[in-house]
Amino acid sequence: MSMDEHDDSLACSEYRELARREFVGAGASGIIAMGVAAYFPAWLPRITLADTHASARDVILSIFMRGGADGLTLCVPFGDPDYYASRATIAIPRPDQNIATKSIALDNFFAFPQAMASLMPAYRAKDLLVVHATGQSNSSRSHFDAQRFLEVGRPDDVTLVTGWLGRHLASTPAVRTSAPLRAIGLSSGLKKTLVGAPRTLPIPNPSTFAIGGNVATERARLAFLQDEYRVAPAPIQSAALDASNTIALLDTVGFTTYRPANGAVYPATFFGNALKSVATLIKADIGIEAAQVDISGWDLHAEEGPLAGEMFQVMTDFSNSLAAFYADVIDTVKGPGVTAVAFSEFGRNVRENGSRGTDHGRGTALFAVGKRIAGGRVLVNNWPGLATANLDSGQDLKVTIDYRDILAEIVQKRLQNDDLDFIFPGWTPTMRGVTR
Repeated sequence: MSMDEHDDSLACSEYRELARREFVGAGASGIIAMGVAAYFPAWLPRITLADTHASARDVILSIFMRGGADGLTLCVPFGDPDYYASRATIAIPRPDQNIATKSIALDNFFAFPQAMASLMPAYRAKDLLVVHATGQSNSSRSHFDAQRFLEVGRPDDVTLVTGWLGRHLASTPAVRTSAPLRAIGLSSGLKKTLVGAPRTLPIPNPSTFAIGGNVATERARLAFLQDEYRVAPAPIQSAALDASNTIALLDTVGFTTYRPANGAVYPATFFGNALKSVATLIKADIGIEAAQVDISGWDLHAEEGPLAGEMFQVMTDFSNSLAAFYADVIDTVKGPGVTAVAFSEFGRNVRENGSRGTDHGRGTALFAVGKRIAGGRVLVNNWPGLATANLDSGQDLKVTIDYRDILAEIVQKRLQNDDLDFIFPGWTPTMRGVTR
């Protein structure tokens, strides 16, 4: 079962409604959608388009694990006895058990489930960092609210309309001024993470990006649109021309002939194909600075199945795809590096429910991968513990590291942007030593 084919019947009604809302909202297409996606609010400051001297700036891949990923399964705290006391049927076995489903020790306290085994090479190379008991401080258990707050980079703020990654791109000069596309969202509609970014488009499949209609007249219609929009007022003119130039540019990228390096094999899933497309764009050296990709399927209120069921399949897709991207791109690209970060809007309850699943929680696990990431470890800020007395609201893993601490350090140290007050308004980050 592929990522985009997961069983929605196992998710909560709010998440199913959210998925439908996003699908309907992404219905606009063509040049109009491109113009809206690339539009930058006039009131928002610090758009910078000059070429940058920051040759050490990484390309960033932002991965949103939508649905509330169970961090206690993704990175198992086998050293906490209350983990096993809380999960009678869905706990991942200890690494010292002599069974095929035993976990893989990361240290003397945390472990990966077998579904995450493909990430061990990156972990052993100290290029993969796991941050545990992380998340955000908002009080909502709603997917819709929590995802929005995470993407805009400010909890409980319903007025902020741009995304943290969009503001990063808006406040830094372009690596290449001539590039019509600085960032891409592998989706039908631009996710809020990238809203506000100049020269940014939502493109679900870059290999087929084109103007709809008769293929025989496509070039003529594209030339007509370029002529028409050359005299249009700003920002419509720049948005339309960037979009049409992007169509022409992507037409030159060899998506169908791309061969991953290091023997990497991307899963034939939406997520795997999306990461392969990002890899192709990065290696084509067309000026891409950021990419946003989603992987859904984490909202498992019933029959979570971390050993062989639904979550096992989603974790396998996540880990195999990210491991392929690591081998193909992060471990091979010369010059400016590539950093990937993956996170979810919240975690799950510590105790499993009566349906062998888990309900919406708080703290979860975050993953950062890169040659300049201080990995090979699980970063915690005093493990809060899973005993009932130590839980948030008596049911959830406490958040002891705000996710913005991790992103802020990556933005400053790997993306060469010191404008953290603009990117994460109202937040003073604590640098956790996640980069090297």
